[in-house]
Amino acid sequence: MLIADKFEQSGIDGLNALGCSVIYDPSLKEASLIDALRQHDPDVLIVRSTLVTAPMLEASSSLSLVIRAGAGVNTIDVGTASKRGIYVANCPGKNSAAVAELTFGLILALDRRIPDNVQQLREGRWNKKEFGEARGIYGSTLGLIGLGNIGREMVPRAKAFGMRVIGWSRSLTPERAELMGIGYRPHPLEVAREADIVSIHVALTPDTRRLCDRAFFEAMRPGAYFINTARAEVVDEQALAWAIREKGIRTGLDVFEGEPSSAEGHFENPLVQLPNVYGTHHIGASTRQAQEAIAAEVVHIVHTYMETGHVPNVVNLAIRTPAKYLLVVRHLDRVGVLAHVFDCLREAGINVQETENVIFEGAEAAVARIQLDSEPPADTLQAIRAHEAIFSAVLVPL
Repeated sequence: MLIADKFEQSGIDGLNALGCSVIYDPSLKEASLIDALRQHDPDVLIVRSTLVTAPMLEASSSLSLVIRAGAGVNTIDVGTASKRGIYVANCPGKNSAAVAELTFGLILALDRRIPDNVQQLREGRWNKKEFGEARGIYGSTLGLIGLGNIGREMVPRAKAFGMRVIGWSRSLTPERAELMGIGYRPHPLEVAREADIVSIHVALTPDTRRLCDRAFFEAMRPGAYFINTARAEVVDEQALAWAIREKGIRTGLDVFEGEPSSAEGHFENPLVQLPNVYGTHHIGASTRQAQEAIAAEVVHIVHTYMETGHVPNVVNLAIRTPAKYLLVVRHLDRVGVLAHVFDCLREAGINVQETENVIFEGAEAAVARIQLDSEPPADTLQAIRAHEAIFSAVLVPL
């Protein structure tokens, strides 16, 4: 098992307790990570922010599971992993409170201009006249774009500050919104038009890329606050820059295009040079509480995989396979029965998409459910049924 990123000691201890052979080197990146994968040939790779590319996935013949010690998997080449039969899993929900806390930190910083206060005090300047005119957020409307784990964590915090909450999410319904005590809006633009503060909490998908575009910022109220602690790519940064300059949109960002792939490095982004923009270093999930919870979830994923072969939180299994037929075989639980079935299917050129074999109490009989990509000929079914340990073989269209 190779851990190629910063990881909590409690997680390393937990993996060692499972009997795993753990190699921990958070400095591994790019070529050095490829070399390490070739050298150690691990079964499991654990990363946090490190990019996992196709050459890395191809460097180890034993690699069967990549775990992102975080909520997303946008740093992992999931397509290549799927082509090589490598599970990709993450740890959703474990950093939700941490990200919500930072989001409210940015909201309060924008409203009370806390960073500017600090800077002028350090410069020896006392300027109560300028900084004593904050709006206050009590009674204002918070608009949430995305109501997954993090978005839902925002709701009680907003209510504690006396805010009214409205939201949009692809999965949100009026009924679910009512249960959460928030206002349902059927389109992101409606949230943008109505909210005093907009906060983004969507995963990066083809549908959400550049979700906050020029039209979105044109819909926002002049002088409103905009917070993004999700992914930089869900925002058109040029459109946001226009909104900051032309509409006075005050902005808090934890994510940026062109972030360094390492924990330290040179960084340039025009947004951070604009007035009324406060930024943090993509630290939304970076609390000890969150990282301990994520480490525990990684240990849980590895333990379950070792014990059962199943992967919790796997993200790259097919929702629906190309299978067109289901072959249900009731048989005696004997050596060679399933081998006979698969031999018959192979001779007919039939590809098996998925298979499951369930054993009955007493281990005398079993039922195999075999998904096939095409219909077996009648003589193939007859050959399967001819085995003395098979009770029946029934073909069902899917």
